[in-house]
Amino acid sequence: MQIHEIRAMNDQQLEEELTNSYRELMNLRFRAATNQLIDINMPQKTRRDIARLKTVIRERQRAGS
Repeated sequence: MQIHEIRAMNDQQLEEELTNSYRELMNLRFRAATNQLIDINMPQKTRRDIARLKTVIRERQRAGS
């Protein structure tokens, strides 16, 4: 997910996407532990998406206060 896509989301969509990303990361960890993970870079990409989402959420919180 690119940063311009994240910035285009509203606050509720950001929270939903963050929740979904955490779930996806947990699923990827389980799949990696059972050697069912095809792309070993997916957990890293998901963690970066989570960081991007958190960054935009924090920027909006700081701008609102």
